[in-house]
Amino acid sequence: MLVTMSSPLPGARSLSAIDRAPEGPILIVEDDRATAELVRLYLVRDGFSVITAADGVEGLRLARERKPKLIVLDLMLPKMDGLELCRTLRADSNTPIIMVTARVEEEDRLTGLDLGADDYVPKPFSPRELVARVRAVLRRAQREEGEEEPESIARGDLVADLALREVTVGGQPIRLTASEFRLLIFFMEAPGRVLSREQIIQGAFGNDYAGFDRTVDTHISNLRRKLTQHSGERRYIHTVYGMGYRFDVA
Repeated sequence: MLVTMSSPLPGARSLSAIDRAPEGPILIVEDDRATAELVRLYLVRDGFSVITAADGVEGLRLARERKPKLIVLDLMLPKMDGLELCRTLRADSNTPIIMVTARVEEEDRLTGLDLGADDYVPKPFSPRELVARVRAVLRRAQREEGEEEPESIARGDLVADLALREVTVGGQPIRLTASEFRLLIFFMEAPGRVLSREQIIQGAFGNDYAGFDRTVDTHISNLRRKLTQHSGERRYIHTVYGMGYRFDVA
């Protein structure tokens, strides 16, 4: 089994509105039963309904019959491999697909993405990271199913251009690192909500930072400093002692 566990199963799902689970099931297509069960447990704990398939043929049948919201697809499967299954599904479906595999060659990854996979997670992986990737892909899919994703997000005089990855405060450009930009977008998408470090890490980065969650404080400190260069006394990101952080333009 090529899955890493660095922390116990999460006790509660995320409270952020943008992380709410959809109504439909998540389909896991994985021939390793232990891996499939562990991923299933983590997804169920996060509020998702889950169905599983142990080979590509069964996965194709369930995908067509149950219309899942997202498919977690192993690359190396009996009867029909993951690449062929992805190719077949993409002929008549735009269901989001996250590929997981122990094959780490760049060619395999690019082939999967070229066939229409939405994300690619190499084994061994953290189940928590995979759940975060599931939420991130679903957020993008939900935006595409509704209105077009906005080109920018504006909160007061703070504007983030998503296409150009540029940020301005009062019309003045702010140079941010990639991590700081991702943090800022996550905050701007959840104004007024108190977010814990774990929610921020999973929502902004989608990686397993267990044991190192204090690093988010450094990123936020740097982000605050850069934002206040042109905002005077205004502080967009507020500390809520004992709980986490809140983004507010007031």
